[in-house]
Amino acid sequence: MDRPDFYRFHQGSRVLPFAPAEYDARLAGLRSAMAEAGIGACVLTSMQAIAYYSGFLYCSFGRPYGLVVTATDSVTVSAGIDAAQPWRRCHGDNITYTDWARNNYWRAVRSVAGEGQAIGYEADHLTLAQKALMDAFLKPAACIDIAPASMRQRMGKSPAEIALIKQGAEVADAGGYAIRVAIREGAREIDVAMAGRDAMELEIARRFPEAEYRDTWVWFQSGINTDGAHNPVTARALQQGDILSLNTFPMISGYYTALERTLFLGQPDAASLKVWEANVAAHEYGMSLLVPGASCAEVTEKINAFLAERDLLQYRTFGYGHSFGVLSHYYGREAGLELREDIDTVLEPGMVISMEPMLTIPEGQPGAGGYREHDILVITDGGAENITGYPCGPGFNILG
Repeated sequence: MDRPDFYRFHQGSRVLPFAPAEYDARLAGLRSAMAEAGIGACVLTSMQAIAYYSGFLYCSFGRPYGLVVTATDSVTVSAGIDAAQPWRRCHGDNITYTDWARNNYWRAVRSVAGEGQAIGYEADHLTLAQKALMDAFLKPAACIDIAPASMRQRMGKSPAEIALIKQGAEVADAGGYAIRVAIREGAREIDVAMAGRDAMELEIARRFPEAEYRDTWVWFQSGINTDGAHNPVTARALQQGDILSLNTFPMISGYYTALERTLFLGQPDAASLKVWEANVAAHEYGMSLLVPGASCAEVTEKINAFLAERDLLQYRTFGYGHSFGVLSHYYGREAGLELREDIDTVLEPGMVISMEPMLTIPEGQPGAGGYREHDILVITDGGAENITGYPCGPGFNILG
């Protein structure tokens, strides 16, 4: 029996979230960076980079995947277990590698990248073990980290990306409204979270009938479970007087959006209301600072001063916002566009960024709990467009 190292298996109609011209433009940008760095071939391995340049979002299950880009070719490399699905969901060519022999993945990559070239790779993703295999199979003349250049390219969104992100923000709002309806005393966090997730998945399917559906989720937290931004859902039952945190995260073809809001089940006490109103004020002030020409560090320092004046800065736990686009809770983000003291990136039209201040008051102190608001803004020539619609603050979010 002839058992090949790799082969091409293409069947069915191709369906992608963007037009071919969108991917061609992205690849042109990558090839420009390659030419500037003297790179002959790029071997991209992260979910975010492969999805950005090809549209294909892989499911690894312990297997390596890749996208090889040269001056003329763009080829995804996928495992045989996926059959033709990667080809149907990618722009460019696709090669399927087999597991009849160890390291057939790298043989497939070599068939496109060749040997002896300067190779671009993602140093923040490729493991040491896979890097050693890349060196053995491709015998690169040089290895150059392309990840920073790729990240910079992804930070500026095309009109098509912004249109998709706006739809995602509307889906996040729909999930928020469904959660609001589901909140009641005695309901479990998981029950409320499922209501929001189901509403979003149905809305995504309505808006994008040809898409693949996966990865949409909700974090709905109550009481002490609100103290961290990424605390998983539990089976805790809601009680009168609880502080609540609503967090909806629709995923559309690898594009993540979010809505986050503080709520209370019943009237909050005076201390809680004071902290909540202060965080909402910081949120609104922060959004006013998101304009072209402002640096991430400058915005951060101004919000820091705002909170310090109210003796609340010590309760801040992380940065005030981050970029949006191809990202997820289990794969990459554009770390160069985050509202933190150590990020000097200057905001430009076409960037998409959140404003999401959070204050965590420890248990035992007045107003204990985690307070978080989150809107998504598109930087424009004259300022910023807020694409989040769900209302913020006590006027809408005191329930029961």
